Amino acid sequence: MTRLKNSSVLVVGGTGFIGTNLIKKLVKIGSKVTCLSLKKRKKKLKHKNLKYIFCDYEKINLLKKKINKPFDYVVNLGGYIDHSKFFYKGKSVIDNHFISTINLLSIIKRNKLKRYLHIGTCDEYGENTSPIKETFKEDPITSYAFSKLASINLLIMLSKTENFPATALRLFLVYGPYQKTDRLIPQVISGCLKKKKFPVSKGNQLRDFCYVDDVINAIILSLTKKRALGEVFNIGSGKPITVKFLIKKINNILKQGKPQFNKIPFRKNENMKLYPSINKVRSFLGWKPKTNLNQGLVKTINYYKTII
Repeated sequence: MTRLKNSSVLVVGGTGFIGTNLIKKLVKIGSKVTCLSLKKRKKKLKHKNLKYIFCDYEKINLLKKKINKPFDYVVNLGGYIDHSKFFYKGKSVIDNHFISTINLLSIIKRNKLKRYLHIGTCDEYGENTSPIKETFKEDPITSYAFSKLASINLLIMLSKTENFPATALRLFLVYGPYQKTDRLIPQVISGCLKKKKFPVSKGNQLRDFCYVDDVINAIILSLTKKRALGEVFNIGSGKPITVKFLIKKINNILKQGKPQFNKIPFRKNENMKLYPSINKVRSFLGWKPKTNLNQGLVKTINYYKTII
């Protein structure tokens, strides 16, 4: 962490869920942070070492004007989760992720850059059998997953051929404060807090839920550890649970609300067992999650009690 003190860090997508948590950590460490985001937010963090830039990073000429100084570190959390089919609006999804990555790489000054960290997704693995290892062949089945994979492949190629200091993380399901309320855990918490009946799926999907603070620690290690260079790491809790177990856990903590199971169908081609092996990141970076499910859910619930 001491390496990041007084270092300049560009966080792309810094007003989002993970970006907000990351920026809070970085300014606490003492980093000088620039947040690049597509849209302004009504509520945003304020700190003397935090600067905001709002720009559509698909527009390279505008991006060049906005980003005109070197950075020590870049963390690319940009883009939106969108599982639309290619012939519906898949091109815009690919532009949002892959073309934006190309634009960033085109304008980032390399003379000072120590690490470029790209945040990918478990969706890149498609229907692979779990526990999923980084050595498995990726199998994207959406434009979103394809564009994330294309970005990582480009970065790893640049690392091998042009000594570009890239690292990539594939996140499984992250939860915690500041997550959008349309995601699973905030939805369940909201339904319970409002003492409502609310529909959910049958819930027999096996998933890995990792608390955001642990993910932020993985990001920090990926920026500062030499062994992370040129590597891709899975990030998750390492303890898969069923969605039904998760929902019942939240319900039991709050002791109110009535989840209605089997009311929402599974997504087409949904991988019913999706969770990672985290052996590689343990071995290379010495990272392991420290927050158990109960602790993480209580912290998350306490946050949403303040906004719901």
